[in-house]
Amino acid sequence: MYRSLNQSLINWKSTPGRQPLLLRGARQTGKTYLVEHFGQANFVQTLNINFEKEKRYSRCFDSLNPKKIIQEIELLTNQSIQPGTTLLFLDEIQECPNAIKALRYFFEEMPELHIIGAGSLLEFALSSENFSMPVGRVCYRYLYPLSFSEMLKGLGYNQLYNYLKQLTPGEKIPLSVHHELLEQLQIYFILGGMPQVLNLYSETKKLTLARQAQSSILASYRDDFGKYASQVQRNYCERVFDKSFELIAKNFKYTDIDPDMDYRSLKQALGLLIKANILTPVYYSKATGLPLSATRVEKKYKLLFLDLGLVQAAERIPPELLLKKDIMQINRGAITEQYVGQQLLSCQPDYERAELFYWQRDSLGSQAEIDYVFAVNDLLIPLEVKSGATGRLKSLQLFMQSHQSKVGIKISTDEYSTSEKIWSIPLYLVEEIPRLINEAFYTVHRS
Repeated sequence: MYRSLNQSLINWKSTPGRQPLLLRGARQTGKTYLVEHFGQANFVQTLNINFEKEKRYSRCFDSLNPKKIIQEIELLTNQSIQPGTTLLFLDEIQECPNAIKALRYFFEEMPELHIIGAGSLLEFALSSENFSMPVGRVCYRYLYPLSFSEMLKGLGYNQLYNYLKQLTPGEKIPLSVHHELLEQLQIYFILGGMPQVLNLYSETKKLTLARQAQSSILASYRDDFGKYASQVQRNYCERVFDKSFELIAKNFKYTDIDPDMDYRSLKQALGLLIKANILTPVYYSKATGLPLSATRVEKKYKLLFLDLGLVQAAERIPPELLLKKDIMQINRGAITEQYVGQQLLSCQPDYERAELFYWQRDSLGSQAEIDYVFAVNDLLIPLEVKSGATGRLKSLQLFMQSHQSKVGIKISTDEYSTSEKIWSIPLYLVEEIPRLINEAFYTVHRS
């Protein structure tokens, strides 16, 4: 499957002063495949050390001396490691904390060697109380499930993919193309963006087999609880996990999980699932300025699951039924908010952890909510997900007036238009919004 992050890795390879790279993301989002594919295409040799499968390699990092480490790895693998032509891939690196620490010394003493580390539960190692991160000596890339456009390219719809990437602000989309993209989007709503699922569908074109793969992935996440939670915590993790599908895009309350369960234990379990990248919080921000995180309220948030296809599988909605339903009406629109949030995560810079925010006004006689608020350069952009025709956009207009926004975004299945201050963006264009706004308000105006 095509991943846009591959180009970021290519750029990293030739960057002056390059640092060792850590690839972060949830289990089964395709980290290993991405690195191996990148290595095969750009290096003479890729040496994959998997600490989970072959624990003997952990002893190579006892000394933290790069030359000694490389010598021992060469002896164990019977392969020569040549800086400049070899990519050293340290997979499941969280199983060997010393390997993460050693990255600092590789940067300082052997900077010519290309090293990438990855791990499904890497976040737990990095946040451990006893772990000292080599700050300033390591760079990061964040990997999410495939976006809609990545699915298009991965399934061979290159013309549609290129069309979306080259679309200009205000350009008229032919009605036939609009409907074709909506049909492909319906497939994405069923499959989601997990590489294993999309690969299986690409090979067989059978939605039932794709659903089986989704169920296996969900089961593997449950199996992982024992790797980062105690037995008591595991029970709470299972409860939060099971209820999370019903709580997508809703203002989160612990009582909605289970009013009889201990609040502190539920909070701890939720934190573990967020750290495992299975759940993502969408924080309330007052949005009085940039950055949005400056006015975020930690205790007020919504939740998104990792992938909308997994949500459909967890709720056991038959794929055939989803094909017959209007996208905007599935799960009362909650799955559409999940989709939009998932696309907004995927189009943020891959070198920093992405964040999502929403806005809400809850005063007497004046209630309003904006599904997502994000920034493009110095512009604050409100985004509202709507079903059907434009209708009333009271919340969007209220936000734009109170925050002096230059443009607001309405997301629906309607056609693409940029008339006046409110842009109508079809669902399949969500990940292109930052680029289109940048071109409309910066690139064009400055040329």
